[in-house]
Amino acid sequence: MSQHRLSDILLKAIQGVSPSREETIQLLSLEDPASIQLVMSTAQKVRRQHFGNRLFMYGFIYLSTYCRNHCAFCFYRKTNKQSPRYRKNLAEVEGIACGLADSGVHLIDLTLGEDPLIHDTGNFHILFQMIERVKDETGLPVMISPGVVSEEILQHFAEMKTDWYALYQETHNSVLFKKLRIGQSFEDRNKKRNAARRAGMLVEDGILLGVGETISDRADSIMAMKQNNVDQARAMSLVPQPETPAADMPCPSRMIECLCIAVMRLAMPDRLIPASLDVDGIKGLKMRLEAGANVITSIIPPNNRLAGVSQSVLDIEQGLRTVSEVKKVITAMGLTIAGGNVYESWMAKRKEMTARREHLGSLYPSQTYSPDLHP
Repeated sequence: MSQHRLSDILLKAIQGVSPSREETIQLLSLEDPASIQLVMSTAQKVRRQHFGNRLFMYGFIYLSTYCRNHCAFCFYRKTNKQSPRYRKNLAEVEGIACGLADSGVHLIDLTLGEDPLIHDTGNFHILFQMIERVKDETGLPVMISPGVVSEEILQHFAEMKTDWYALYQETHNSVLFKKLRIGQSFEDRNKKRNAARRAGMLVEDGILLGVGETISDRADSIMAMKQNNVDQARAMSLVPQPETPAADMPCPSRMIECLCIAVMRLAMPDRLIPASLDVDGIKGLKMRLEAGANVITSIIPPNNRLAGVSQSVLDIEQGLRTVSEVKKVITAMGLTIAGGNVYESWMAKRKEMTARREHLGSLYPSQTYSPDLHP
């Protein structure tokens, strides 16, 4: 792509015109470091237009590492004998959440695998109690990441004022999806995110990089998340895990992830885009923020025997995945942590906007984005 063409695409993005699918592919195909840096610098400008220099932070509690699934990339897949298995009880989750709230996070992310103790027996009251207690004791918004659940359970989450439902597609290529999320339904995950939105929750989707996807696949994922109106969109690099089908896959260049984050910012300027501590720990935070991310996720307190997802132990017990360590990085970058009222105001506006869209959508139904429709 010529510099003139690149400059034209980036200028339009600053003016509020997001890249087309063709332009998205062109941006994601960049290899020249100077051109990639220009895209990232533009993403920072677009972020400032919508969020100023303010960032949000999420406390992370991986409350159960048991899972009934066989995802090809996941350390906690059912048959992996090397993964640490534990279940946190109500008192433990409450205590950890209160500590995270005191440290200054904006949200508590309650994550688990599809734990057979809950999913196969229908004992979702365990999660309901945790959500209720965490919201009552911390006063913070809650994100729930329980995998695929029924619409009835989603409705109950919403009735309890659960703020977010996170369910990652990993890829929007249905053929590749079957290789990654073995034995799971591509369409069901899409439907459950839509159901959560209809119930009144904000939703998050995400893609995994370095798992055999093409540049066109990455572009289609970005276009899908944009058109499907997700409120938070993330891109994360594969960390090959032992005893998984992806164990011998090479680690993708982190520049691919940063470029994806930057292009996502241009495509979805007003959305939340995470810089996760779960791939490279605290040392990887700066480059992801430089790519246009505005949420710092996977903040995990030490001394609670908690695990991460991509990196089960990296920086956790050393106390490096904490608010205090994050502040050192962002202060040096001239960025700041937003007040809690700013985050809750953003959420309220997004929920109101989504409710209006859902009402209009019921009157004028639109088709969910499908790569098959955009060859």
